Amino acid sequence: MQNKEAVAALAALAHASRLAVFRHLVEAGPAGDTPGRIAGRLSIPASTLSFHLKELSHAGLVASRSSSRFLVYSVDFARMADLMAFLTRSCCHGMPEACFATVETALSRHR
Repeated sequence: MQNKEAVAALAALAHASRLAVFRHLVEAGPAGDTPGRIAGRLSIPASTLSFHLKELSHAGLVASRSSSRFLVYSVDFARMADLMAFLTRSCCHGMPEACFATVETALSRHR
């Protein structure tokens, strides 16, 4: 991932509603979720949600697919991993394993 791509992804996530949508889709996993269910669970009006999903899609963080007569959105987990790798590249002076314990501790607090 290049700086320009990282900036676009981070800019897309730098809004409370888009971050909530992204986190909801992360929790939904690869199966994803429909806009109707997302809007209901997050109390976001459909037209506003559509705008946020478009922004996340343009940043490459989410993708959509047709399933029967529904549109389903899901996180592009490879892209998310690329962003995480970009953010932690050169972590701890080129010794990222030194940071793993800190990250694992932070993650365990939120389970």
